[in-house]
Amino acid sequence: MDLFIFILAFLSQCFQTISLANAFSPQPFTHTSSTSYNRGRLAAADNDNDERKPWDIFRFVSQSSKFVTPPSLPFIGGGKKGTKRKIGPGETLWTPSSSQNFFNFAPLDDVVMGGASSSTIDNNTGIWTGTVTDANNGGFVGIRSTPFKNGVSLDVRNCAGVELRLRKGGGQRFKFVVRDSTEFNGICWSTEFDAVEKKGGVIRIPFAKQVPTIFGKTVSGKQFDDQNLAGFQLTYSKFAFDGQLNKNFQLGDFALQILELKLY
Repeated sequence: MDLFIFILAFLSQCFQTISLANAFSPQPFTHTSSTSYNRGRLAAADNDNDERKPWDIFRFVSQSSKFVTPPSLPFIGGGKKGTKRKIGPGETLWTPSSSQNFFNFAPLDDVVMGGASSSTIDNNTGIWTGTVTDANNGGFVGIRSTPFKNGVSLDVRNCAGVELRLRKGGGQRFKFVVRDSTEFNGICWSTEFDAVEKKGGVIRIPFAKQVPTIFGKTVSGKQFDDQNLAGFQLTYSKFAFDGQLNKNFQLGDFALQILELKLY
């Protein structure tokens, strides 16, 4: 019975994702003279916007299923629920190929809303690559942390934020997301950054400057729960927040390498 309930819950989350994710592109993209978005990129976006490609439902299910935590079932066991671990500044949570990692990364692309962009992440090297297209009104790729080992959440009250060490990225603008809930469609505490290889490729994400969003739309009246950090996400999208364009974005191939994720 518990397994049946889990399957129903997963399917419900899948359909909710499809219905809500359209907020990533709240209206068809059109050119306006007021935007400073690169004209060459505008042309590419305009040409691709009406393109339709078959929806890969199998990739949708494969990607979405990696971020749903199954219930504890007596015949398969389960992780400890509600366990918290206090984390201090300087503690590393993820590096390529480490057996000490709290999680792995897995792709979560615009296939969740019917798009055709795709990406892959190699957890042994930290290299994230893919191709972004706005066919089917899509236009983003992402990677998200799998559920933390043993169902733990992190108490980061003694930390100021997250520090990333990166390579590549081509100077493009990405979003880093912190999650304080295991809800599939929960609040995304988002911060934009440009992937520039200077200062050793170190990017700092202060908790105090995060923007609460749901599918790219800012929401008000929310407070970050620094006693319940439950996940991370990186996205590369043609949109910034609230339908505004990412002014440092380009359709096509991209690459970003994550070398370390730690708290500071």
